[in-house]
Amino acid sequence: MTDLYESYAALPFPELHGHGLWLRPWDAEDETDVEAWLRGCNDPDFQRWNTPLKLVEDRDDARQSLRARAKAAGEGVGASFCVTDAGSGVTLGHIGINDIDHVIRVARVGYWVLPEARGRRVATRALALTARWAFAELGLHRLELGHALGHDASCRIAERCGFPYEGTLRGAMFEAGRQDAFRDVHLHARIATDAEPVIP
Repeated sequence: MTDLYESYAALPFPELHGHGLWLRPWDAEDETDVEAWLRGCNDPDFQRWNTPLKLVEDRDDARQSLRARAKAAGEGVGASFCVTDAGSGVTLGHIGINDIDHVIRVARVGYWVLPEARGRRVATRALALTARWAFAELGLHRLELGHALGHDASCRIAERCGFPYEGTLRGAMFEAGRQDAFRDVHLHARIATDAEPVIP
């Protein structure tokens, strides 16, 4: 497992292409990326379904958040992609492979889409592309996807991308905007031997 970790950490951060998307690393020193990250983290729909451990309230917070993600990538325990349109390069959202465990070859995936890009299956296309890379290039065996109970859109995205519902985790994430109350989570997962879904 040490060899797997070292080989991944030594690789240049990849760019992924497919399904009309270009997935590239976020750049903490690029003002456009910082602004997009700040907007995404402060979008009301994002905040309805997510409660980050550390709030991103201004540009400095956003820059530090992106730097933390770059550090995780350098350490081989995370991979965060800026999801952009393949033709225009316009930023559409984010997808990340998080908490990579190189011993049991499992990780968690999370994503969000900017308001103006919704309704175009951006998350579905990004998830399909990223999952393929995670299994083929990172050598992962299992990818988990969890979302707050009631987040039906995320449920549909998971199912489309071959992540079946596996059960409900009681009190597994914070309530919206709180860190003193909890809510249930739908757990979806896909393993490397599952058939790859067809994404139109």
